[in-house]
Amino acid sequence: MIDKEPVMHDPQGRPYVPWDQIHDFMVDAFTALGVPAEDAEICTDVLMESDRRGIESHGVNRFKPIYIDRIKRGTLLPVTNLEIVRETPTTLVVDAHDGMGMVASHHMMTRLIEKAKQYGMAGGAVRNSTHYGIAGYWVTMASQEGMVGITGTNARPSIAPTFGTEGMMGTNPLTFALPTDEEFPFCLDCATSIMQRGKIEHYAREGKPVPKGTVVGTQGEMTDSSEILEALAAGEAALAPLGGTGEELAGYKGYGYAATVEILSAALSGGRFMKALSGVTEDGSPQMYGLGHFFFVVDPDAFVGRDAFKKTAGDICRALRSSKKVPGADRIYTAGEKEHLAWLERKDKGVPVGKGVQRDLLQIRDELGLDYRFSFE
Repeated sequence: MIDKEPVMHDPQGRPYVPWDQIHDFMVDAFTALGVPAEDAEICTDVLMESDRRGIESHGVNRFKPIYIDRIKRGTLLPVTNLEIVRETPTTLVVDAHDGMGMVASHHMMTRLIEKAKQYGMAGGAVRNSTHYGIAGYWVTMASQEGMVGITGTNARPSIAPTFGTEGMMGTNPLTFALPTDEEFPFCLDCATSIMQRGKIEHYAREGKPVPKGTVVGTQGEMTDSSEILEALAAGEAALAPLGGTGEELAGYKGYGYAATVEILSAALSGGRFMKALSGVTEDGSPQMYGLGHFFFVVDPDAFVGRDAFKKTAGDICRALRSSKKVPGADRIYTAGEKEHLAWLERKDKGVPVGKGVQRDLLQIRDELGLDYRFSFE
């Protein structure tokens, strides 16, 4: 009898699945559902990058509910037919026709980087799209070329305006990646709500409550993650914008940023917005999401040069990290640093998967007849 190799676990006791195995599994699952092989590689890499950075709310955790289930339900088309709506030397507008948002975004950023290298700046928008994964993936494509990347996307309505309880806007990330002379860029990738829906989904899978003050319902605050997901879907709860409810902690700032992303995502692309993005009809039937994304790329070579920009950005980050700390704090971080540290910690181990994700992987495997056996079985 051959003894099984010991399975490594993370500090929370979750087993790791090797990177190569989770990569091959997701590619095979996508292609089994009709996603072209090249597109499946793109989508898989976006999901894996989220887990590489420790952003578990948008990684393997979302593979089944956001992508596999939607393809099977018919609200996400596996084949992405991109249509150029309008193009100039420095701009591009694309209709994704309800295909894979990650494929449309990869095409968009590839084209905008080319344009920015020639003209210094470029911007684009995608309409009739679907969830595009972590926004930080797209701006990092620019920073890896020594350029500045900016993106945002609207989503299913879940953020309430200040003094409201009704979800009107998506979690609407406003995301930047700035190249530095360090090992990692300055990358700010966060929702304009205190907590994004994906994090609540993660809490629900782990059977954990959400922190107080992050979700408001028609009857007041809510903390039960499963109840919150049901209430969000029913329009009976909403996420608080950055800063929280009311104006005491400047929740109007988060509300303003969320509205800015909503406007740019819809108005630049000529797409839908707010409650038209719910994914359901008035009678509750599933429908296409029709999301919008916007992207900008800036080449520092058109300003001071890429090396000069990267040094200044790095100097600023180093100065911030070396500034005085509050008593008891170990260190100060800059945006993107924790994600880089997460990758260093995980790169030789794999993706940690909790019980909920384990069930998802096994269900997908069995339903699609894929020949895999995972270490956690």
